[in-house]
Amino acid sequence: MRIVVREATKDDAKLIAGLTRAAWAGKVSVTSSGHRETAVIVAEHLRDGGGFVLMVDDQAIGSVRWLPLDAEPDVWEICRMGVLPEYRGTNLSQHLLEAVIHHSLAAGVQEVRLAVRAGQPKLIDFYTAYEFELAEELEYSHANPLEPAPLVMRRLLRY
Repeated sequence: MRIVVREATKDDAKLIAGLTRAAWAGKVSVTSSGHRETAVIVAEHLRDGGGFVLMVDDQAIGSVRWLPLDAEPDVWEICRMGVLPEYRGTNLSQHLLEAVIHHSLAAGVQEVRLAVRAGQPKLIDFYTAYEFELAEELEYSHANPLEPAPLVMRRLLRY
């Protein structure tokens, strides 16, 4: 199995929108905006922040995006990370997470944040292994108001 994580370009917007919808189908609440992801939204995210596409044997199987906070541009929120269902359980998402962490370090970002949905408590241990800590005092800026507020985790980056 050949695994490659590549930086997304604006030409990947349609691909990433489809990957997000497919990765979230049956996994995330039907009220999630990820189910209605469009190439226009993805293109905006890529323009304002960035993203990566996860490839296995030259096939796109997952993606992730990040956006800087409006009030704190040196803080990035990781959003829309997902891997297609047939590739779950093989720890492939760690490649996406590691790519964002390495990219944020290279960009001089002070902190990265992500959200864990109430129904996914196992992810807390996964993210803790990557030096993320629960930050209950923080709110996730991309939280869905139709769902319970997610837990926010943060990783302070040291240089």
